[in-house]
Amino acid sequence: MYSIGYDLGSSSIKVALIDSATGKSIKTVQEPAQEMEILALHSDWAEQSPETWWKHICKATRDIIKDTGVDKNLITAIGISYQMHGLVLIDKKGKTLRNAIIWCDSRAVDLGKEAYEKLGHDWCATHLLNSPGNFTASKLNWVKNNEPEIYKQAYKLLLPGDYIAYKLTGQYATTINGLTEGTLWDYSSNSVATGLLDHYNLDHSLIPVITQNFTNQGNITKDAAIETGLTTNATVRYRSGDQPNNALSLNILKPGEVAATAGTSGVIYAVTDQKHFKEISKVNQFAHVNYTRENATVGRLLNINGCGIQYRWLKNTFNEVSYNDMNTQAATAPIGSDGLVALPFGNGAERMLDNKNIGTQFLDINLNIHGKSHMYRAALEGIAFSFVYGMEILKNDQTQVTVIRAGNDNLFRSEIFATTVATLIGQEIEIYDTTGAVGAARATLIIDNNFTPFSKAIKGNDHIKTIRPIKDNKAYKKAYLNWKKKLLDTINTL
Repeated sequence: MYSIGYDLGSSSIKVALIDSATGKSIKTVQEPAQEMEILALHSDWAEQSPETWWKHICKATRDIIKDTGVDKNLITAIGISYQMHGLVLIDKKGKTLRNAIIWCDSRAVDLGKEAYEKLGHDWCATHLLNSPGNFTASKLNWVKNNEPEIYKQAYKLLLPGDYIAYKLTGQYATTINGLTEGTLWDYSSNSVATGLLDHYNLDHSLIPVITQNFTNQGNITKDAAIETGLTTNATVRYRSGDQPNNALSLNILKPGEVAATAGTSGVIYAVTDQKHFKEISKVNQFAHVNYTRENATVGRLLNINGCGIQYRWLKNTFNEVSYNDMNTQAATAPIGSDGLVALPFGNGAERMLDNKNIGTQFLDINLNIHGKSHMYRAALEGIAFSFVYGMEILKNDQTQVTVIRAGNDNLFRSEIFATTVATLIGQEIEIYDTTGAVGAARATLIIDNNFTPFSKAIKGNDHIKTIRPIKDNKAYKKAYLNWKKKLLDTINTL
C-alpha cells in the first residue's frame, strides 16, 4: 500500500509518494516547474487563485503515478500540508468567490491591531493565545468591510488545505489546528472563537464542520478521482498548516523540541506545554498536530517573512546560475562581511517586529571594499541573525530549547547560514532529509495518536548530519551585535 502527501506552498506544490509499510519516500514531484505567481494588486497585498492550486495538484498527482508505475488502487491515504493563514471564500455551489488572500498579505494588519486594542491583551492572551493580527479572521473582516457583495455570497470560509480537501472529498470541513492558525479558536472555552467573530460582526455559520486528524476525513469523489488519477478508495486522513506539518515531519512533538525552516519565509517553531505568554503580538501560538485536551501541546511560531526571498532576489538581480555558486562566492568574504549589514525584511509586515514593515536594506556599503561576495554573505548572515534574534524573543518568554531540527533544503544547505545560526544559538542543529510533502504522507500512517512507528520511520530514513557550533565564536558575536544595533536603530526611527 502507498500514501500520498501534498504540500501546498505559495511558490509551488510538492507531491510525495511513500511506502505505507516502511514510511520510505519513493518519489517527490513539484508543480509547476517555475514558481507560482503571487498577485499584488496593491502594495502589501498577496493573492493566488485556488483553482490554480487544484490544477497543479491534479497534474502532479497524475505525473507521480505515471512516473513511479504504482497501481493507483494501492494508494489508499492522503495527507495535506498547506500555506497557513490564507482565506478562501466559496459560495453554496462550492465556487470560489475571489482569489485567496494568502499568508503574506498585509491588508488586514490595522484591523487586527484595532481588535487587539479593544479586546485587550489579557482577553486575547487567554482566549486566542495570540493577538488577532493579520490572520484569517482579520482578513475575513477586511472582505466584509471592503467587498460586501462578495461577503454576502459567502457560504463557508476555508483555509487553503481545507479547500484542497474539499476538492478531493466534496466535504466542507476544517480542524482545530486550522482554526487556531486563523485566530478562530478559543482555547479557554475549547470551541470556535465566537468572541472574536462577534467583535468583527462575522457570521458564525461561515465556519465549516470540525474534523479530527489521523482519522478518515472523507473518501475521494468520482470527479476528483478522474481529475487526479486516484481512486475512490483513497481517503484524506490528515491536514495541517505547513509549519506544524514541517515540525511533525522532523519528529518535533514534545516540549523543548524546535523545528527551523528557511524557505521563502523563515520559521522557528517551538513546541511547549505552556499556555501563558507575554509576546502574543510578536510570536504566534497554534495548537500542534498532536494537541488534545489531555495533551495540550502548543506550537510557538516565530515567522520571518523576509528570508529566502531576499536570497532569491539577489540571484535573479545578478543573474546567478545557482544558489551553490552564490554560496561559494559568499564563502570568500569574511565573517561579518567586512561591516556590510543586510536587514532581510522586505516581504510584508514582520510580526516579530510588531508588524512593522522596514523593508530590505543593505547598510554601511563601502564602495572601495564591498562586492557581490560581501552582499551574498551579508544576506546569508542577515537572515541567520534574524533567526537568532527571534530565538532570543522565544527564550525570554519561557520557551525551552533542547533539540533543534531542520530539513536539508533551502538555506540550510548553506554552510555559512547553518553554522552562523548554530554558533550564535549555542545549539546543535540536526539536519534531516525530509520534506513537508513526505511528512504529510507519513502522517496518514498515524493511528489513534500512536506516533511511535511514525517517529521510527523518520529516525531510520532521514537523518543526514548534525551542524555543531563553532567554539571560537567571537567574530560571529561581534557581527551579530553590529547587525542587531542597526536593526534596532532602524526600528526606532519609524
